[in-house]
Amino acid sequence: MIEILNPTLLARAKDSGALVADILQTLKSRSTVGTNLMDIDRWAKAMIIEAGAVSCYVDYAPSFGRGPFGHYICTAVNDAVLHGRPYDYPLANGDLLTLDLAVTKGGVAADAAISFIVGDARPPESVAMIETTERALAAGIAAAGPGARVGDLSHAIGTVLGKAGYPINTEFGGHGIGSTMHQDPHISNTGRPGRGYTLRPGLLLALEPWVMADTAQLVTDTDGWTLRSATGCRTAHSEHTIAITDNGAEILTVPTQAHP
Repeated sequence: MIEILNPTLLARAKDSGALVADILQTLKSRSTVGTNLMDIDRWAKAMIIEAGAVSCYVDYAPSFGRGPFGHYICTAVNDAVLHGRPYDYPLANGDLLTLDLAVTKGGVAADAAISFIVGDARPPESVAMIETTERALAAGIAAAGPGARVGDLSHAIGTVLGKAGYPINTEFGGHGIGSTMHQDPHISNTGRPGRGYTLRPGLLLALEPWVMADTAQLVTDTDGWTLRSATGCRTAHSEHTIAITDNGAEILTVPTQAHP
């Protein structure tokens, strides 16, 4: 299903996007050495409920998962990259943490992810990997607009990731979003320009470049959800929800508040 949102729903999408971005930044500021992943999940739950929103994850049960996800946010540490299920783990100095959050408010969903390093350690390879996913995300957004094709976005993202030397997995990528979290079209993190669905104003997309340092192969954790690098290498993931406008693309998952 592909949804084209009217102006009323687009306004609600902006509210959903701002909420997701603000929650993520608040959680980033609280994620210090010793913070438990289960605390992050509890904080996310409290903020979602307080805002009158609904988690897209708690009852999420796609074919690739093992039953309902059962948590309010994805917390992926180090070699985990996607669908990281929170568990009893205190963060250590230098951990590479990815927080991925999707909520629905006013009937419209928004989805975003951030990767960052916990504490005061700054491993150069991890910093470079995070920055690469952020640059790839920016390139994908810059390629988006009315008349562009999905392949144009994939090509822009893949060019940045490939030039940086990272293998690219095409099993999971970006997606359409609207009244539900995951919709068509699928947006691979690499592709051929000029191919695929033609973007139209009112379309919402979640673009999400992610990489693993030295492999394109994923393995599923024993929890049935968390996807990790097959080699145990570190990973990074950046994501924004955007709206296609008459003149280009607008990022919806931008914080409205100042965060430390």
